Amino acid sequence: MNPAPHRSEIRAAPSPRTGQSGTKPDMMLKPHSLGALLLTLLALPALSSVPAHAAPAAHLAAVAPVASAEGHTADQISRFLATFYGDHGPSPQDREQYVSQILKDRQQVSTDSDVLLCSQNEPQKIGIGPVTVAQAAGVGWATVTTHWAGGVTDTFTAYVRLDSKPIRLDDVICAG
Repeated sequence: MNPAPHRSEIRAAPSPRTGQSGTKPDMMLKPHSLGALLLTLLALPALSSVPAHAAPAAHLAAVAPVASAEGHTADQISRFLATFYGDHGPSPQDREQYVSQILKDRQQVSTDSDVLLCSQNEPQKIGIGPVTVAQAAGVGWATVTTHWAGGVTDTFTAYVRLDSKPIRLDDVICAG
């Protein structure tokens, strides 16, 4: 009988830089309570004293919440988009108050088409699909379907930043 251990029985001693689990001590997971606290403190200053001339449109006021530390929820974004787009597209007041500056600038450059509807005309009906929220990316989005004469439909994707205060349309990507 061979007194030497078989190679499957030989185990290296744990390295002084690693623990029993094989992870380095400096790579241990640490709680991020300080970061969560700072994020909460940043979200505290709500719009408590908004001047009357800056008050949002009455029909969007109920669905234009201030983002929490986690940001807007899928339900909040869904209600916002449904109210914002309505049946035929956003009103001039909604376009002014609930649209990012990027989209406003893009609309000024594109005079032949409406960048918020990805079209040249007003649709007969608008539908909002399910909302997807990506917390890590800080954005939520939904497919918007426009219905036209003759049963023709078109789609585009509407994006909302989770931290927008108040909630607003951040970007629109046309399907074709």
